[in-house]
Amino acid sequence: MPKLKKINHVAIVVADIDESLKFWRDALGIELSHIEDVPSQKAQVAFLPLGDSEVELVKPTADDTGAAKFLAERGGGMHHLCFETDDVAAMLADLKAKGVRLINEEPIVLPGRKMAFVHPKSTGGVLVELYELTK
Repeated sequence: MPKLKKINHVAIVVADIDESLKFWRDALGIELSHIEDVPSQKAQVAFLPLGDSEVELVKPTADDTGAAKFLAERGGGMHHLCFETDDVAAMLADLKAKGVRLINEEPIVLPGRKMAFVHPKSTGGVLVELYELTK
């Protein structure tokens, strides 16, 4: 049976990374690791590690993404909670067998990781990402 390992990250959708860093980095003191363009997600992401997890500030770079729609409708805020698992595919199969509504029924494979999303209608309103590090 697949297991959750930890909270990998909390993703916060923002309109302006530099402006958002004034709170997350400058006021709270969470050190910025780096900012990265993530073309597969049509986003720019600022990574702020904290303990075994991190805060990710996600700025959409295209209007046709879920994050862009979220930003347009809500004006930014917490977008999703990401759990690291030892086996994303097995976790998806297990959740599907339990009647959980999934956004991705198969993992999205990216360099160094696999990921998938669980629909917020099955989680009490929270978009949940499942994440597996690969070799």
